[in-house]
Amino acid sequence: MEAKSFSVWDYVVFSALFVVSCGIGIFFAIKERKKATSREFLVGGRQMSFGPVALSLTASFMSAVTVLGTPSEVYRFGASFILFFISYTFVIIFTSELFLPVFYRSGITSTYEYLQLRFNKVVRYAATVIYIVQTILYTGVVVYAPALALNQVTGFDLWGSVFATGIVCTFYCTLGGLKAVVWTDAFQMIVMIVGFLTVLIQGSAHNGGLQNVLEQASNGSRLHIVDFDVDPLRRHTLWTIAVGGTFTWLGIYGVNQSTIQRCISCKTEKHAKLALYFNLLGLWIILVCAVFSGLIMYSHFKDCDPWTSGMISAPDQLMPYFVMELFATMPGLPGLFVACAFSGTLSTVAASINALATVTFEDFVKSCFPHLSDELSTWISKGLCLLFGILCTSMAVAASLLGGVVQAALSIHGMCGGPMLGLFSLGLVFPFVNWKGALGGLITGITLSFWVAIGAFIYPAPDSKTWPLPLSTEQCFHSNMTTAAPPELSNRPTIADTWYSLSYLYYSAVGCLGCIIAGVIISFITGHQRGKDVDPLLIRPVCNLFCFWSKKYKTLCWCGVQHDRGTEQDNLANDGAWKQGAESVLQNGLQQESLTHVPGYDPKDKSHDNMALEKMTYF
Repeated sequence: MEAKSFSVWDYVVFSALFVVSCGIGIFFAIKERKKATSREFLVGGRQMSFGPVALSLTASFMSAVTVLGTPSEVYRFGASFILFFISYTFVIIFTSELFLPVFYRSGITSTYEYLQLRFNKVVRYAATVIYIVQTILYTGVVVYAPALALNQVTGFDLWGSVFATGIVCTFYCTLGGLKAVVWTDAFQMIVMIVGFLTVLIQGSAHNGGLQNVLEQASNGSRLHIVDFDVDPLRRHTLWTIAVGGTFTWLGIYGVNQSTIQRCISCKTEKHAKLALYFNLLGLWIILVCAVFSGLIMYSHFKDCDPWTSGMISAPDQLMPYFVMELFATMPGLPGLFVACAFSGTLSTVAASINALATVTFEDFVKSCFPHLSDELSTWISKGLCLLFGILCTSMAVAASLLGGVVQAALSIHGMCGGPMLGLFSLGLVFPFVNWKGALGGLITGITLSFWVAIGAFIYPAPDSKTWPLPLSTEQCFHSNMTTAAPPELSNRPTIADTWYSLSYLYYSAVGCLGCIIAGVIISFITGHQRGKDVDPLLIRPVCNLFCFWSKKYKTLCWCGVQHDRGTEQDNLANDGAWKQGAESVLQNGLQQESLTHVPGYDPKDKSHDNMALEKMTYF
């Protein structure tokens, strides 16, 4: 395949993305130079408002893998991908109402601090190490995979883009800290939307209008969205997306340090929740843009599929190939789309670097050296950002040597996310689970999710479950055409057509449920945790929603945890949902006499202020 080349204007537009991103880092480095504390650097002084945080969350959530991969997914498998709006909705609700209140009110900086408060240091360090390894690996692939796809289609320099991404992200993360990351993400989110809208407007106009695009997509079976088949081996159905997708994204979103860190940087709990819900709106917008881009791309290539005809070598090259054809006579616009794709990369990498620096500082450095000065803590935090920036860029170089293993590496995030979700769920929802159950559950969940994912990589699912919808090459130049053959299924063990053929969206569910079941069983075998020894602040009493009619049953489900000292449970019972903040909070094991006496609680706003919480500690 002959790569189409960028024009000068394309490079100008693309370079502007990096220049502005660096400029934001320099701006905050100068502006915040007098606030030299690690807390200011890592969590923005806990004074961020919900607007930029919402944009930052959306930008980081939608990496370049999404920008390039989702349209390709819709092009090949149909618009059922739009059902992910259900998963996103559940993910945001669970994050906002289940996980965030506990993390926010605990006054923690690293989510893994919670695991020490609830269990012990062993569980905390085990989870932290898993998070660091999988994030470095995933971030490296996020940098390399889109750079490779764009290089092969546009001729855009591969290693130039890889190293530019790593250097720029490391630069503004190290200089400006979390504030620079959040505001740069907000700018990059705008670039992503503008890039998508440009493709949507020009693409629909080029293919006869939106109505014609939808008609052709319908004729190509791309608009068969809702499939009620309950077969867990089917790649995408309503159930795999709604249920499996919720587990998958909740595992890499709801308990992810990158997400929670930005939420707890908000000045109040209300702002943190607003950031999540406005972020949901952003997720829907990006999802709709990506799905319609895929449908427009199908309308454009319906008679000559560039993938099966051999014009491109991988499905993730479809979108950049389409853009280069669409804007062939419009210099600058291909550069805008590449800027859109790399905005996703920059935001994801920057968030990962900042999160990695935070968990390393809080979970290791601060634990070993608790009396560091503010100035030294800030320099160590910046040094960690620099270190992880180098490691993530180096991982991108290593990803180029992995070959087919890149596909497996892309699944690492979800494979680790499920067990992590299970681990935090054990802590928040099951008061009787002890540290042995938590650690045993984590190991069990990791084993199960890696077992099914690696097995699926070695023995791909039958083509009847995963093969794309029909693609035509009737009007292609047949001299370049290659025939895509189904995967070879000979010499397959029996388990390959059942367990290993499970939809990839269920990997996290397997890890999460395996962790929870094993954790509960091990806890009862080894002697369950006594509820009276658990701080109520660390437990989310979800049983109140299901036992609202009986105080007796609610108390029984609390397993001895002293939730009845306040009025939060009465509100849960009466209203059936968690309100904006709690009516009673226990801080450091001390019962507050009234709502107005709770540190950081504003009775007018019905929200908690992080500035008061950050002065409190459990250590």
